[in-house]
Amino acid sequence: MTTKAENSGIGEGGDGRELLPVATAARTRAALRALIRPDRGLALTGIGVLVAATAVGLLVQPLLGRIVDVVADGRPAADLTLPVVLLVVVAAVQGLTTTVGLTRIARLGETVLARLREQFVQCALNLPADRLERAGAGDLTARVTGDVARVAEAVRSALPEMARSVLAIVLTLGAMALLDVRFLLAALLAVPVQLLTARWYVRRAVTLYADQRVANGAQQQQLLETIGGAVTVRGHLLAEQHTERTAQRSREAVGLTMRSVNLVLGFYGRLHIAEYTGLAAVLVTGFLLVGDGAVSIGTATAAALYFHSLFGPVNAALVLLDDAQSAAAGLARLVGVTDLTRQAEPVAVPRQRTGPEAAAVTVNGVGHAYGPGRPVLHEVSLTLKPGEHVALVGTSGAGKSTLARIVAGVQQPTTGTVTAPAATGQRPVVLVTQEVHVFTGTLADDLRLARPDATDADLRTALAAVHALDWAEALPDGLATVVGEGGHRLDPARAQQLALARLVLADPALAVLDEATAEAGSAGARVLERSAEAALSGRTALVVAHRLTQAVAADRIVVLEAGRVVESGPHDELRDADGPYAALWRAWSGSRTAPHP
Repeated sequence: MTTKAENSGIGEGGDGRELLPVATAARTRAALRALIRPDRGLALTGIGVLVAATAVGLLVQPLLGRIVDVVADGRPAADLTLPVVLLVVVAAVQGLTTTVGLTRIARLGETVLARLREQFVQCALNLPADRLERAGAGDLTARVTGDVARVAEAVRSALPEMARSVLAIVLTLGAMALLDVRFLLAALLAVPVQLLTARWYVRRAVTLYADQRVANGAQQQQLLETIGGAVTVRGHLLAEQHTERTAQRSREAVGLTMRSVNLVLGFYGRLHIAEYTGLAAVLVTGFLLVGDGAVSIGTATAAALYFHSLFGPVNAALVLLDDAQSAAAGLARLVGVTDLTRQAEPVAVPRQRTGPEAAAVTVNGVGHAYGPGRPVLHEVSLTLKPGEHVALVGTSGAGKSTLARIVAGVQQPTTGTVTAPAATGQRPVVLVTQEVHVFTGTLADDLRLARPDATDADLRTALAAVHALDWAEALPDGLATVVGEGGHRLDPARAQQLALARLVLADPALAVLDEATAEAGSAGARVLERSAEAALSGRTALVVAHRLTQAVAADRIVVLEAGRVVESGPHDELRDADGPYAALWRAWSGSRTAPHP
């Protein structure tokens, strides 16, 4: 997939997967500015209050220097009263303003973080299915968990401390210049060491942390595949191979982690050299200036205290580069996903045409490939009339599910167009697959995902339509029963009926069922077929038929073979034509008696 220049990091995983893109530094900064822009006022007031708090705190060193001068000159003890009282006032004011400033900065960070999470989740849900399949679930999972967590940690801890540290450094250096510019020049001797340290660290940290994220994603992908396919792995005696692959991914992740630890240790060592260099220079300068009578002992003391007070902010600012680089790498991976969905061109969904010849859905010359040299569909053209039920049949790999996802609008065709209905006040398309999810919460809440304003009577009507009301009311708390993880478990057939009830509540103009009864056993499949037939009543439907009994009940059957439409017509006509469908029917039915449409 081609992406814009802002996203540079479309890499290959260790298993040859095409990982999701990573945004460049420039694109990440632009995205961060866009996230902060709605809360500019909060940002400015928070920074303003922190500036005031830092400025007040800078009065501590001159007051301490004043005390030193009073003692050195042998003045009366009463002369110490004013500077001591002022120190207490300064401490109180600084504490209050710092609390207010940090609170506003923290509120800004949490607001921006919430906005980032919402955008990322929305974009992740809209990722093209084929793109996600090429990347693997591990890469997206690592971004949803690890990268979001690192950005959140940086926002909650690093951002307030970084803001306060930078302000303290700038204002403290200014205060040293007010005492005597020579103190500032002496302090600046530490800057070259600090800058070289920061440059040395950043140049290594950016790529190292990015590589670490990729390694963690590959490790999670391997774990997901091994655990998810544990039965198959054991059945084919592949446990040892998968264990070795997992161990290899883990070794790669651990190796990168140890490199990052050594990098941080070297970073700290260089910072200590800068501290001692600067402090020694300030002390020597103070000694010389006091000896020449240019400044008092108290002033020299204040300058030394000023520089010593920089140890904390400077070290914090530079050390926070570690969190900043880690968070920046995570943010770049999140922005890469949000940009990927924005770059994707949506499937054309114009307004539904009117007139007796209008088609509910028109598929025109659609082709699709999951990568170079991997075509799945070839110039497929198909028309679904309003209210018509069309069944897609074909052997495994014929392209049925791909075509269904394209018609549903969740996957983009490589070539061709799809015109779907756009009825006013009605959801245009709903896709129900065999892989349904029961969300954690009450049964009523799960159903209201399709229509939040639905009443309990609406929910019961939808359940009754798909023949699920009896078992739903028999649950311990009826519609208030908690289902999903940690709640009442629903078997595959009931979970699928729940999905079909949501379809009824959504009331789409077009329903697409992709083998929606495949997960149930024979008895469950018959129940689900009746439920699906009821859910599709009165609406246009495209059904990927797992069992040919679904095809028999359809108004028209479309046979796909190697990504091409090879037959189209009603069941009886195709069965008697002795073509591909007739061969499928004979192979499937065997001694079964064909049910009547």
